[in-house]
Amino acid sequence: MIKAIALDDEPLALEILQSLCAEIDYIDLQKTFSKSEEAFKYLKKYPVDLLFLDINMPAISGLDFYKKLPHKTMVIFTTAYSQYAVEGFTLSATDYLLKPISFSRFQQAAEKALQQWKYQNQNLEQQHLFIRADYSLVKILFSDILYIEGLDDYLKIHIQNQKTVVTRMTLKTILQKLPETEFVRVHRSFIVPVSKIERIRNKIIYIDQAEIPISASFETAFFEFLSKKQ
Repeated sequence: MIKAIALDDEPLALEILQSLCAEIDYIDLQKTFSKSEEAFKYLKKYPVDLLFLDINMPAISGLDFYKKLPHKTMVIFTTAYSQYAVEGFTLSATDYLLKPISFSRFQQAAEKALQQWKYQNQNLEQQHLFIRADYSLVKILFSDILYIEGLDDYLKIHIQNQKTVVTRMTLKTILQKLPETEFVRVHRSFIVPVSKIERIRNKIIYIDQAEIPISASFETAFFEFLSKKQ
């Protein structure tokens, strides 16, 4: 099921999107927003797979809103103005719908999103490692790791919506097994995936309910790593 939200400053446009999504059994339109700041706050806390996004809004254009998003999200732009189409596609939009939106055209865009979503999830499934814990080999997807905590020669791998895995291994060893473009060491006791960082304040990284310190010895390398991601 594709998790989605919609942002449009016109309530009627949101009602139309709700009715269109209701006809597509693989799209779960979780919320709709008429104010960009409320949608942005929601997305920072609850990332979704797909965003239906109006382009011509009073506070901020949909194009600029999409560029600000902290998480990579599929987007289907909706607008009454066809001149925005080219720029929309330069942002790797899944599709671009011109209002008024017919159901057949919406269905076509939804199918594109489904194929893209399947491809992305297939790739994520292939990205994993096996960890020996509790006398077993445990498969852990890289995309599920919240952060990794080192305790001498043991690790606690904190996993999204799953039990924490404890294994005998060093942080240095596991870092070599992780994608170097996604995981970074921020402290002698912590490794974090960049995609799970919600915010950074006063040298503290916030991920889920955890507060992870950035130590002085890793600070420079960490912020250089982040700058390459922007």
